[in-house]
Amino acid sequence: MILHTRHVLAVNDLSRSADHYINVLGFKRDFAVEGWEFLSLDGFRVMLGECPDEVPAAQTNNHSWYAYVTVDSVDALFERMKEKGATILQTPRDKEWQMREFVLRTIDGHRIVFGEELS
Repeated sequence: MILHTRHVLAVNDLSRSADHYINVLGFKRDFAVEGWEFLSLDGFRVMLGECPDEVPAAQTNNHSWYAYVTVDSVDALFERMKEKGATILQTPRDKEWQMREFVLRTIDGHRIVFGEELS
């Protein structure tokens, strides 16, 4: 049985990235250790690792997609993140696969899709 996941992401500037996740995307800090930030937004968890010399996610093209997160109110989450200044790539839309989704890009270029099941 899988209890939860934590996405591991390389970031060039850990402080800047953690600040973005916390103050723009609404994550909370679970804990931090040297070179790492463990953050969560309800059940969505990330582990940011500082890798200053790595290619930024923004330069990896389609390899920057890393998560599809199912939520209970995609429009409310979209409004919260938009108000805080999140970079929105796609506003909420109903999809033929019976999901309502929006897409954002983090400050590092990682892309996340948030979706809600359509009734």
